[in-house]
Amino acid sequence: MSMIRAEGLTFFYPGSPDPVFEDASFQIDTDWRLGLIGRNGRGKTTLLRLLAGEYPHEGTLLSPTSFDYFPCPVPEPERLTAEVLETVCPEAESWRFSKELFLLGVEEEALWRPFNTLSNGERTKVLLAALFLREGGFPLIDEPTNHLDAQGRELVSAYLRRQRGFILVSHDRRFLDGCVDHIMALNRANIQVQAGNYSSWKENFDRLEQFEEAKNDRLRKDIRRLQKAARRTAVWSDRVEASKIGAADKGYIGHKSAKMMKRAKSLEARQDKALEEKQGLLKNREAAEALKLSPLAHHARQLVRCLELSLWYGNRRVCGPVRFTVEQGERAALVGPNGSGKSSLLKLILGQDIRHDGELSLAPGLKISYVPQDTSFLRGPLGDFILERGIDESLFKAVLRKLGFSREQFDRNMEDFSGGQKKKALIAASLCQRAHLYVWDEPLNFIDIDSRLQIEELLRDFAPTMVFVEHDQAFQEAAASKIIQLYS
Repeated sequence: MSMIRAEGLTFFYPGSPDPVFEDASFQIDTDWRLGLIGRNGRGKTTLLRLLAGEYPHEGTLLSPTSFDYFPCPVPEPERLTAEVLETVCPEAESWRFSKELFLLGVEEEALWRPFNTLSNGERTKVLLAALFLREGGFPLIDEPTNHLDAQGRELVSAYLRRQRGFILVSHDRRFLDGCVDHIMALNRANIQVQAGNYSSWKENFDRLEQFEEAKNDRLRKDIRRLQKAARRTAVWSDRVEASKIGAADKGYIGHKSAKMMKRAKSLEARQDKALEEKQGLLKNREAAEALKLSPLAHHARQLVRCLELSLWYGNRRVCGPVRFTVEQGERAALVGPNGSGKSSLLKLILGQDIRHDGELSLAPGLKISYVPQDTSFLRGPLGDFILERGIDESLFKAVLRKLGFSREQFDRNMEDFSGGQKKKALIAASLCQRAHLYVWDEPLNFIDIDSRLQIEELLRDFAPTMVFVEHDQAFQEAAASKIIQLYS
């Protein structure tokens, strides 16, 4: 057993007045399968980078091992996948490549294809295999589930369950439950380390919040009672003191007055103690204001209709024929393996030129709000993004605040946003648009769990008409009113 320790860890990004970490301390066993969680911007990726030695910092980070970061850069991605693996983990024997990829559900023939021709899911699995084939380094795994379909997530979760010792950043609740045995939570006020998976951590966190909420209510009542009693006692003391004038026994009255004043001071001390105790409660409570949406009503009941629809990539049919409808108020989740045409079908609904057979028809005059999968185009000031989208600035920023943005982040260029913050900007813009149909393509990539829960509640409460792709099984079950299965 060996430990990774942090003592007094403090880190600021250059030019930022607020620390990401300030005097933070923790210790982690290198045998743990540790899930690292927290809201976007709380410092999860930053912590991995600090452990990897990429950033200067104050305080101490002690480790008995070096670190390997996922995803790692791939030099010359046009080379064969086998050659990439030999470069990334030269110490591994070639037969082990096939074994690890088999465990991850990747066909052996992928080794003999150029790395850059692999799907995003295949690349993720190949680099994960390389991570655990390398010797000596402790794995730091940052968001491996992005672009993985449901089956891929199950395979990767099972693969990680076989490993011993890593730190994993993920916002997928089911995925975390399937592969970690400890949780490290970057909370608002502290860093919390606990044995168990995400669900057990959440249960304990909620139970503690309920306890603190009850204690907070009790202390609030106690403080009001003590304040009244202290005021009442102070008034009595003043009246007794005033009665000394002309009194025959001034000593007795003075003693009585002093006694009452002492009681008043005792009440004030108890009040101060209760206030101090109250201030220490609910410091980790996340602000989770309810999101709102104003979808447009359409005169047609049926907004999307597909009949014997097939999609093609070149000369290869990737899905179909498929038949479905989307009616007002329905939230349709497109489900299928990577490469089954889910994103292409969304683009076809948006009016893009996608080769297809069969029929796709939309209700006339349909207004559509779109959240794309890709965020790489987001650059420049937030104000420019607001003007381009033609959305209300105050409403947009209010939504971002509800999703955990600080006011300071509004002044940063969008290319400096984290992956989760970029996604939140796209989702917030969509929520500011009044539309008949909302089309969202993997909206939750990089989005923290608290925000996912907010969005789930929004979709249930306002029931917009929606077609979406999302591989987070918990979200899909909570948000979708119908499932449309696509097959490759």
